[in-house]
Amino acid sequence: MSYLADHDAPVTMLSVKEKFFPQLSDKEALYAHFMSKASHAGTRVVLRQVSSESEPIFDLVMTIHQKLGGSYDGIELAPNEIQFYLEYVSQFLTNLGNFKSFGDVKFIPRCRIESFKSIVQAASIDLGQHLRTVCGNQYSHVSLPYTSVNDLIEQGIYYVDDKVSLLGYTADGYTSSYYMGQGISLEDMKLLKEELFGKYNILPENTRIYKRANDEFYIFVASGAVENELEQYPKGVITLSNGTKVSFKFGDHTREMQLISKYLAEAKKYAANEYQIKMLDEYIRHFETGSSHAHKEAQKYWVKDISPVVETNIGFIETYREPSGIIGEYESLVAIQNKERTKKFGAMVSRAEEFISELPWSADFEKPKFNPPDFTSLEVLTFTGSGIPAGINIPNYDDVRLNIGFKNVSLGNILSASAKASAKHPPTFIKSEDRGIFEKYQSDSFEVQVGIHELLGHGSGKLLCQIEDGFNFDIENPPTGLDGKPVSTYYKLGETWGSKFGQLAGAFEECRAEVIAMYLITNRELLSIFGFTEKTDQDSIIYAGYLQMARAGLMALEFWDPKTRKWGQPHMQARFSIMKTFLKHSSDPNFLRINFDETKPNDLHIDLNPDLIESVGHACVKDYLHHLHIYKCSGDVEQGSAYFIDRSTVTEDLAKMRDTVISKRLPRRQFIQANSEIVDGKVLLHEYEETAIGMIQSFAEREF
Repeated sequence: MSYLADHDAPVTMLSVKEKFFPQLSDKEALYAHFMSKASHAGTRVVLRQVSSESEPIFDLVMTIHQKLGGSYDGIELAPNEIQFYLEYVSQFLTNLGNFKSFGDVKFIPRCRIESFKSIVQAASIDLGQHLRTVCGNQYSHVSLPYTSVNDLIEQGIYYVDDKVSLLGYTADGYTSSYYMGQGISLEDMKLLKEELFGKYNILPENTRIYKRANDEFYIFVASGAVENELEQYPKGVITLSNGTKVSFKFGDHTREMQLISKYLAEAKKYAANEYQIKMLDEYIRHFETGSSHAHKEAQKYWVKDISPVVETNIGFIETYREPSGIIGEYESLVAIQNKERTKKFGAMVSRAEEFISELPWSADFEKPKFNPPDFTSLEVLTFTGSGIPAGINIPNYDDVRLNIGFKNVSLGNILSASAKASAKHPPTFIKSEDRGIFEKYQSDSFEVQVGIHELLGHGSGKLLCQIEDGFNFDIENPPTGLDGKPVSTYYKLGETWGSKFGQLAGAFEECRAEVIAMYLITNRELLSIFGFTEKTDQDSIIYAGYLQMARAGLMALEFWDPKTRKWGQPHMQARFSIMKTFLKHSSDPNFLRINFDETKPNDLHIDLNPDLIESVGHACVKDYLHHLHIYKCSGDVEQGSAYFIDRSTVTEDLAKMRDTVISKRLPRRQFIQANSEIVDGKVLLHEYEETAIGMIQSFAEREF
């Protein structure tokens, strides 16, 4: 496996200065400004969640940039060495850490370690200096992992091995900064899930776990307050069934939580309506006290704030990177509505029930009433997190989604940039005769796919649950399962999709949403909503969509480690399983072929038969989707996990293609975000050149 940072990655400025920001009123611009300040105030939280060395690396590279005055021209090294250093820093800042947000694998600079040290010394930094002297004192509860700058470079930045370089349970030798102290295992997290978080109805998204001894844990809660002010959280020591002692410690990330609350309070002065005011009140309570239930309340008001001009979301949201799948990564979005694109999504929302009714399961596995969500297209102004998706469907609280609703957002400037072909890096594995259609329709097809994925994928389905006053389904006559018999499994009181399916939940659900996109992208009524009314255009959108998914599944092999047989990215595990379904679980082997000759590895390409998509392809997608959905809705973790693991297991013939896939790997696009400031009562926006130095400068002009 190559751990080297990307070379020659495309860099895109998320520009909203000319077209979208001027559409805001002064009040809306001030709201966006302070929400962006709150967003960036959580940057250090993400760094701490990625790896123990990420925050000091951040401070070191920003100190270097400041001491050099933003210019690296006077350093006497080979030009490519300086460029390699800058590319590492740019990728690090894009990922807010030294692990890829898409792949969860550590990356290291391409420049030689001696060159890195020379750049440090050129900035008048002594390699033997203590990190606190160089980087400041804004760190978390535990002591710094390394003492000197030299140790950080040698042991933190450059050191890699097959375990430390992957995210996972620390008891197994992997890396996770959600865990501290002694190594934490799957069994440890199962115990805490069942006997602590489940028993006391505590949502664990804003926590970190410290294992002090084999039989003693501290649960660190992110909060501005350093004392437990919440009735729901037990005070003192809790003793679990096996004698393990647990206690809550408040004030994790206290400086950042206080700073976020401060800026949210400023943003509140410019809120557009009562929903936003109440939402911000609950957010502030969440960040100040650590109450996870306050965040859930905030999300209820957020869902009710329909189609705002400035859309925001903030909190400990996605749980993909924490090994047990229950602790969330800090994430914050500030974006401006693209009203033209939003109209398309509004039309799809109005017919969502019609499209959902065409999915291959009975009404027993669907919500009795579909609450039409807010579905908007947004242009990102600010996104703080380890990576920016093309679309989002939140909140992740199942009861809020069921009883109140959810929102879908498509991030237009991310989507457009991600699908755009690079002149330097043409799409791999597409045969020459397909290149024209693929490049012409890829972006449009991706927009349709993301729209279906977020609204009809994540928005569909009903979990069969035990609730406070009974069940949300007929327990005496349960719905019919895959074997033609009544289902015998469900979600018991306190169980959630994430807690039940654990680490597999993310990949499984992303797969279900992706397969729904493949199932419905052939619906020509739906395609007409997006403006594709001619059959030739529709055929091309469908073909590009299936071709794109087959290619994504092949490219996913990069994110699978043949030694551990571990997947490093949920979306890619999902896409691989779909490609494998096309390849090995369709009724006609001519539907998809991957042409690969081990003696000519550079000739690898995808051969997808467009004439079989709506028959053979659709049939295998339907069967896969039916299984995934019923297993999820019925909470059948045993059979569902075994089924999905089988579909996403890399067979020997496909494993042989991995080296070629990696050799053809294209660098992932990096996004620069604007900064704003208030001058004479007006908000001014600053954008940057699309280079590594532009990326670094954008961070240098923020408050951390």
